[in-house]
Amino acid sequence: MVMYEAGMLARSKAGHDKAQMYIIKEVDDTYVYLVDGRIRTLGHPKKKKKKHVLIAVLFAISGLICWCGISQVISNSVVSSFENAFGIPPLYTTIVLVAIAAVIVLRKNATVKVLDVVVPVMAVCYFAITIFIILKNIGSIPAVFGRIFEEAFGLRQAVSGGFGAVLMNGIKRGLFSNEAGSGSAPCAAAAAECETPVSAGLTQALGVFVDTIVICSCTAMIMLTAPENIVAGKEGMDLLQSAMRYHLGEFGVIFIAVTLFLFSFSTFLGILFYARSNVAYLFGDKWIFQTLYKILALVMLFIGGIAAYTFVWDLGDVGIGLMTIFNTGILYLLGGQALSALKEFESTK
Repeated sequence: MVMYEAGMLARSKAGHDKAQMYIIKEVDDTYVYLVDGRIRTLGHPKKKKKKHVLIAVLFAISGLICWCGISQVISNSVVSSFENAFGIPPLYTTIVLVAIAAVIVLRKNATVKVLDVVVPVMAVCYFAITIFIILKNIGSIPAVFGRIFEEAFGLRQAVSGGFGAVLMNGIKRGLFSNEAGSGSAPCAAAAAECETPVSAGLTQALGVFVDTIVICSCTAMIMLTAPENIVAGKEGMDLLQSAMRYHLGEFGVIFIAVTLFLFSFSTFLGILFYARSNVAYLFGDKWIFQTLYKILALVMLFIGGIAAYTFVWDLGDVGIGLMTIFNTGILYLLGGQALSALKEFESTK
Protein backbone atom coordinates (compact mmCIF):
# COMPACT_ATOMS: atom_id res chain seq x y z
CA MET A 1 0.00 0.00 0.00
CA VAL A 2 1.33 3.43 -0.95
CA MET A 3 1.97 5.84 1.92
CA TYR A 4 1.33 9.58 1.55
CA GLU A 5 2.98 12.23 3.68
CA ALA A 6 2.91 16.02 3.83
CA GLY A 7 5.49 17.62 1.56
CA MET A 8 5.46 14.90 -1.10
CA LEU A 9 4.80 15.58 -4.79
CA ALA A 10 1.56 14.46 -6.44
CA ARG A 11 -0.07 14.32 -9.87
CA SER A 12 -3.82 14.04 -10.28
CA LYS A 13 -4.75 10.78 -12.02
CA ALA A 14 -8.45 11.49 -12.62
CA GLY A 15 -11.08 14.25 -12.63
CA HIS A 16 -11.22 17.61 -14.40
CA ASP A 17 -7.69 18.39 -13.18
CA LYS A 18 -6.22 15.15 -14.50
CA ALA A 19 -2.42 15.43 -14.97
CA GLN A 20 -2.28 18.56 -12.79
CA MET A 21 0.71 18.58 -10.40
CA TYR A 22 0.49 19.48 -6.69
CA ILE A 23 2.29 19.21 -3.40
CA ILE A 24 0.67 17.33 -0.49
CA LYS A 25 -0.29 19.62 2.43
CA GLU A 26 -1.83 17.01 4.75
CA VAL A 27 -3.31 13.52 4.76
CA ASP A 28 -6.20 11.72 6.45
CA ASP A 29 -7.57 8.16 6.16
CA THR A 30 -9.23 8.68 2.78
CA TYR A 31 -8.02 11.91 1.25
CA VAL A 32 -4.91 13.91 0.58
CA TYR A 33 -5.05 17.72 0.62
CA LEU A 34 -3.18 19.34 -2.25
CA VAL A 35 -1.83 22.81 -3.06
CA ASP A 36 -0.30 24.22 -6.24
CA GLY A 37 0.77 27.69 -5.08
CA ARG A 38 -1.68 29.41 -7.42
CA ILE A 39 -5.38 28.54 -7.22
CA ARG A 40 -5.04 25.93 -4.50
CA THR A 41 -3.24 27.77 -1.71
CA LEU A 42 -2.30 26.61 1.80
CA GLY A 43 -5.53 28.13 3.12
CA HIS A 44 -7.67 26.58 0.39
CA PRO A 45 -6.27 23.13 -0.50
CA LYS A 46 -7.87 20.66 -2.89
CA LYS A 47 -9.23 17.42 -1.45
CA LYS A 48 -8.37 14.34 -3.52
CA LYS A 49 -8.82 10.62 -3.00
CA LYS A 50 -5.53 8.86 -2.33
CA LYS A 51 -5.81 6.55 -5.32
CA HIS A 52 -5.74 9.57 -7.64
CA VAL A 53 -2.26 10.71 -6.58
CA LEU A 54 0.30 9.42 -9.10
CA ILE A 55 3.36 11.59 -9.70
CA ALA A 56 4.80 10.97 -6.24
CA VAL A 57 4.67 7.22 -6.88
CA LEU A 58 6.35 7.60 -10.28
CA PHE A 59 9.05 9.84 -8.79
CA ALA A 60 9.76 7.34 -6.01
CA ILE A 61 9.97 4.43 -8.45
CA SER A 62 12.26 6.31 -10.84
CA GLY A 63 14.51 7.21 -7.89
CA LEU A 64 14.88 3.57 -6.92
CA ILE A 65 15.70 2.69 -10.54
CA CYS A 66 18.28 5.46 -10.71
CA TRP A 67 20.05 4.40 -7.52
CA CYS A 68 20.26 0.81 -8.73
CA GLY A 69 22.03 2.16 -11.80
CA ILE A 70 24.38 4.29 -9.69
CA SER A 71 25.28 1.18 -7.69
CA GLN A 72 26.50 -0.39 -10.93
CA VAL A 73 28.55 2.67 -11.88
CA ILE A 74 30.18 2.71 -8.43
CA SER A 75 31.46 -0.85 -8.53
CA ASN A 76 32.52 -0.61 -12.17
CA SER A 77 34.67 2.45 -11.41
CA VAL A 78 36.24 0.87 -8.32
CA VAL A 79 37.17 -2.44 -9.96
CA SER A 80 38.63 -0.63 -12.97
CA SER A 81 40.81 1.57 -10.75
CA PHE A 82 42.05 -1.37 -8.67
CA GLU A 83 42.85 -3.38 -11.78
CA ASN A 84 44.94 -0.49 -13.11
CA ALA A 85 46.68 0.18 -9.79
CA PHE A 86 47.25 -3.31 -8.39
CA GLY A 87 46.44 -5.74 -11.21
CA ILE A 88 43.60 -7.30 -9.19
CA PRO A 89 41.02 -9.12 -11.36
CA PRO A 90 37.62 -7.35 -11.37
CA LEU A 91 35.77 -10.34 -9.88
CA TYR A 92 37.94 -10.39 -6.74
CA THR A 93 37.57 -6.65 -6.15
CA THR A 94 33.82 -6.87 -6.72
CA ILE A 95 33.39 -9.66 -4.17
CA VAL A 96 35.36 -7.77 -1.50
CA LEU A 97 33.51 -4.51 -2.23
CA VAL A 98 30.08 -6.14 -1.97
CA ALA A 99 31.05 -8.01 1.20
CA ILE A 100 32.24 -4.83 2.95
CA ALA A 101 29.16 -2.93 1.79
CA ALA A 102 26.85 -5.70 3.02
CA VAL A 103 28.43 -5.72 6.49
CA ILE A 104 27.82 -1.98 6.83
CA VAL A 105 24.44 -1.41 5.15
CA LEU A 106 22.71 -4.40 6.73
CA ARG A 107 23.56 -3.08 10.20
CA LYS A 108 20.98 -0.73 11.64
CA ASN A 109 21.95 2.99 11.71
CA ALA A 110 25.53 2.27 10.57
CA THR A 111 25.34 4.23 7.30
CA VAL A 112 25.43 7.79 8.66
CA LYS A 113 28.14 6.98 11.22
CA VAL A 114 30.48 5.73 8.49
CA LEU A 115 29.77 8.72 6.22
CA ASP A 116 30.51 11.18 9.04
CA VAL A 117 34.08 9.87 9.19
CA VAL A 118 34.88 8.97 5.58
CA VAL A 119 33.54 11.89 3.53
CA PRO A 120 35.40 14.86 5.12
CA VAL A 121 38.76 13.08 5.20
CA MET A 122 38.68 11.88 1.60
CA ALA A 123 37.42 15.22 0.26
CA VAL A 124 40.26 17.18 1.90
CA CYS A 125 42.95 14.74 0.71
CA TYR A 126 41.66 14.68 -2.87
CA PHE A 127 41.34 18.46 -3.01
CA ALA A 128 44.87 18.97 -1.65
CA ILE A 129 46.41 16.65 -4.27
CA THR A 130 44.54 18.29 -7.14
CA ILE A 131 45.60 21.78 -6.03
CA PHE A 132 49.21 20.57 -5.94
CA ILE A 133 48.91 19.26 -9.53
CA ILE A 134 47.31 22.49 -10.74
CA LEU A 135 50.06 24.62 -9.16
CA LYS A 136 52.70 22.31 -10.60
CA ASN A 137 51.23 22.85 -14.09
CA ILE A 138 50.17 26.48 -13.65
CA GLY A 139 51.77 27.47 -16.96
CA SER A 140 49.43 25.15 -18.86
CA ILE A 141 46.21 26.47 -17.31
CA PRO A 142 45.49 29.23 -19.92
CA ALA A 143 45.72 26.68 -22.73
CA VAL A 144 43.47 24.31 -20.77
CA PHE A 145 40.76 26.97 -20.42
CA GLY A 146 41.09 27.78 -24.10
CA ARG A 147 40.47 24.13 -24.95
CA ILE A 148 37.50 23.96 -22.54
CA PHE A 149 35.76 26.94 -24.16
CA GLU A 150 36.58 25.76 -27.66
CA GLU A 151 34.99 22.36 -27.10
CA ALA A 152 32.21 23.61 -24.80
CA PHE A 153 30.79 25.77 -27.59
CA GLY A 154 31.14 22.95 -30.07
CA LEU A 155 33.51 24.51 -32.60
CA ARG A 156 35.28 21.23 -33.30
CA GLN A 157 32.15 19.11 -32.83
CA ALA A 158 30.04 21.32 -35.11
CA VAL A 159 32.52 20.75 -37.91
CA SER A 160 32.57 17.00 -37.35
CA GLY A 161 28.80 16.75 -36.93
CA GLY A 162 28.98 15.40 -33.36
CA PHE A 163 27.78 18.46 -31.44
CA GLY A 164 24.40 16.93 -30.51
CA ALA A 165 25.97 13.76 -29.13
CA VAL A 166 28.53 15.75 -27.12
CA LEU A 167 25.80 18.04 -25.74
CA MET A 168 23.61 15.11 -24.74
CA ASN A 169 26.44 13.28 -23.04
CA GLY A 170 27.46 16.46 -21.21
CA ILE A 171 23.94 16.98 -19.90
CA LYS A 172 23.68 13.38 -18.71
CA ARG A 173 27.05 13.36 -16.96
CA GLY A 174 26.48 16.82 -15.47
CA LEU A 175 23.12 15.81 -14.06
CA PHE A 176 24.61 12.57 -12.79
CA SER A 177 27.34 14.53 -11.04
CA ASN A 178 25.48 17.24 -9.13
CA GLU A 179 21.85 16.06 -9.25
CA ALA A 180 20.64 19.65 -9.77
CA GLY A 181 16.95 19.55 -10.68
CA SER A 182 16.52 15.79 -10.31
CA GLY A 183 15.04 15.97 -6.80
CA SER A 184 17.24 13.23 -5.36
CA ALA A 185 19.28 15.29 -2.88
CA PRO A 186 16.14 16.60 -1.10
CA CYS A 187 15.49 13.01 -0.01
CA ALA A 188 18.37 13.58 2.41
CA ALA A 189 17.91 17.33 2.89
CA ALA A 190 14.35 16.82 4.11
CA ALA A 191 15.73 14.90 7.08
CA ALA A 192 18.05 17.75 8.11
CA GLU A 193 17.31 20.00 11.08
CA CYS A 194 17.25 23.68 10.12
CA GLU A 195 15.41 26.87 11.01
CA THR A 196 13.66 27.38 7.67
CA PRO A 197 13.24 25.50 4.37
CA VAL A 198 15.19 28.32 2.71
CA SER A 199 18.24 27.50 4.83
CA ALA A 200 18.08 23.89 3.68
CA GLY A 201 17.71 24.98 0.05
CA LEU A 202 20.72 27.29 0.19
CA THR A 203 22.81 24.54 1.76
CA GLN A 204 21.83 22.18 -1.07
CA ALA A 205 22.77 24.85 -3.62
CA LEU A 206 26.19 25.08 -1.98
CA GLY A 207 26.53 21.32 -2.46
CA VAL A 208 26.04 21.71 -6.23
CA PHE A 209 28.70 24.45 -6.27
CA VAL A 210 31.25 22.36 -4.37
CA ASP A 211 30.63 19.27 -6.49
CA THR A 212 30.66 20.96 -9.91
CA ILE A 213 32.86 24.03 -9.59
CA VAL A 214 35.38 22.62 -7.11
CA ILE A 215 35.66 18.81 -7.27
CA CYS A 216 34.74 18.24 -10.93
CA SER A 217 36.82 21.21 -12.10
CA CYS A 218 39.84 19.92 -10.19
CA THR A 219 39.42 16.50 -11.78
CA ALA A 220 39.12 18.09 -15.23
CA MET A 221 42.35 20.00 -14.67
CA ILE A 222 44.17 16.79 -13.78
CA MET A 223 43.17 15.20 -17.08
CA LEU A 224 43.49 18.25 -19.32
CA THR A 225 46.98 19.17 -18.14
CA ALA A 226 48.25 15.73 -19.19
CA PRO A 227 49.59 15.42 -22.77
CA GLU A 228 46.93 14.34 -25.25
CA ASN A 229 48.93 11.31 -26.37
CA ILE A 230 48.81 10.02 -22.77
CA VAL A 231 45.02 10.08 -22.46
CA ALA A 232 43.90 9.71 -26.09
CA GLY A 233 41.32 6.97 -26.68
CA LYS A 234 40.76 6.31 -22.98
CA GLU A 235 37.66 6.75 -20.84
CA GLY A 236 36.49 6.37 -17.25
CA MET A 237 39.08 5.31 -14.71
CA ASP A 238 41.65 4.47 -17.40
CA LEU A 239 41.60 8.12 -18.45
CA LEU A 240 41.95 9.57 -14.94
CA GLN A 241 44.58 7.12 -13.78
CA SER A 242 46.67 7.60 -16.91
CA ALA A 243 46.68 11.34 -16.20
CA MET A 244 47.59 10.74 -12.56
CA ARG A 245 50.43 8.43 -13.59
CA TYR A 246 51.81 11.24 -15.74
CA HIS A 247 51.59 13.78 -12.89
CA LEU A 248 52.59 11.70 -9.86
CA GLY A 249 53.86 8.37 -11.13
CA GLU A 250 52.60 5.11 -9.62
CA PHE A 251 51.70 6.93 -6.41
CA GLY A 252 49.05 8.85 -8.37
CA VAL A 253 47.49 5.67 -9.72
CA ILE A 254 47.32 4.10 -6.25
CA PHE A 255 46.06 7.33 -4.67
CA ILE A 256 43.19 7.54 -7.15
CA ALA A 257 42.30 3.88 -6.61
CA VAL A 258 42.10 4.30 -2.82
CA THR A 259 40.37 7.70 -2.99
CA LEU A 260 37.89 6.49 -5.57
CA PHE A 261 37.09 3.50 -3.39
CA LEU A 262 36.24 5.86 -0.53
CA PHE A 263 34.30 8.28 -2.76
CA SER A 264 32.36 5.48 -4.40
CA PHE A 265 31.72 3.59 -1.19
CA SER A 266 30.39 6.68 0.56
CA THR A 267 28.20 7.39 -2.49
CA PHE A 268 26.73 3.90 -2.25
CA LEU A 269 25.92 4.42 1.42
CA GLY A 270 24.46 7.83 0.60
CA ILE A 271 22.08 6.57 -2.09
CA LEU A 272 20.77 3.93 0.29
CA PHE A 273 19.95 6.75 2.69
CA TYR A 274 18.16 8.52 -0.19
CA ALA A 275 16.29 5.34 -1.06
CA ARG A 276 15.03 4.79 2.46
CA SER A 277 12.33 7.48 2.24
CA ASN A 278 11.26 6.29 -1.23
CA VAL A 279 10.91 2.70 -0.09
CA ALA A 280 8.98 3.86 2.98
CA TYR A 281 6.68 5.95 0.77
CA LEU A 282 5.88 3.07 -1.57
CA PHE A 283 5.75 0.11 0.83
CA GLY A 284 5.85 1.46 4.38
CA ASP A 285 8.86 2.01 6.62
CA LYS A 286 9.22 -1.66 7.49
CA TRP A 287 12.46 -3.54 8.04
CA ILE A 288 11.67 -6.22 5.47
CA PHE A 289 11.14 -3.78 2.57
CA GLN A 290 14.16 -1.66 3.47
CA THR A 291 16.32 -4.78 3.67
CA LEU A 292 15.03 -6.16 0.36
CA TYR A 293 16.02 -2.95 -1.43
CA LYS A 294 19.46 -3.02 0.20
CA ILE A 295 19.91 -6.57 -1.07
CA LEU A 296 18.81 -5.48 -4.56
CA ALA A 297 21.35 -2.62 -4.44
CA LEU A 298 24.08 -5.07 -3.39
CA VAL A 299 23.18 -7.33 -6.32
CA MET A 300 23.43 -4.37 -8.69
CA LEU A 301 26.75 -3.46 -7.08
CA PHE A 302 28.02 -6.94 -7.95
CA ILE A 303 26.68 -6.82 -11.51
CA GLY A 304 28.29 -3.43 -12.15
CA GLY A 305 31.68 -4.77 -11.13
CA ILE A 306 31.72 -7.36 -13.91
CA ALA A 307 29.71 -5.52 -16.61
CA ALA A 308 30.96 -3.36 -19.50
CA TYR A 309 31.63 0.35 -18.82
CA THR A 310 29.03 1.77 -21.21
CA PHE A 311 26.32 -0.64 -20.06
CA VAL A 312 26.42 0.32 -16.40
CA TRP A 313 25.52 3.97 -17.07
CA ASP A 314 22.30 3.20 -18.94
CA LEU A 315 20.08 2.26 -16.00
CA GLY A 316 21.19 5.27 -13.96
CA ASP A 317 20.61 7.60 -16.92
CA VAL A 318 17.06 6.31 -17.38
CA GLY A 319 16.20 6.68 -13.70
CA ILE A 320 17.67 10.14 -13.20
CA GLY A 321 16.10 11.32 -16.46
CA LEU A 322 12.64 10.27 -15.28
CA MET A 323 13.21 11.86 -11.87
CA THR A 324 14.17 15.15 -13.50
CA ILE A 325 11.08 15.15 -15.73
CA PHE A 326 8.73 14.63 -12.79
CA ASN A 327 10.59 17.03 -10.51
CA THR A 328 10.95 19.88 -13.01
CA GLY A 329 7.18 20.16 -13.41
CA ILE A 330 6.73 20.54 -9.67
CA LEU A 331 9.55 23.09 -9.50
CA TYR A 332 7.72 25.18 -12.09
CA LEU A 333 4.47 25.06 -10.17
CA LEU A 334 6.03 25.88 -6.80
CA GLY A 335 8.54 28.43 -8.10
CA GLY A 336 6.37 31.35 -6.98
CA GLN A 337 6.18 30.09 -3.41
CA ALA A 338 9.91 29.38 -3.34
CA LEU A 339 10.78 32.91 -4.48
CA SER A 340 8.39 34.40 -1.94
CA ALA A 341 9.97 32.35 0.84
CA LEU A 342 13.45 33.45 -0.30
CA LYS A 343 12.46 37.13 -0.29
CA GLU A 344 10.98 36.78 3.18
CA PHE A 345 14.14 35.04 4.39
CA GLU A 346 16.38 37.75 2.93
CA SER A 347 14.28 40.51 4.50
CA THR A 348 14.97 39.10 7.95
CA LYS A 349 18.76 39.20 7.49
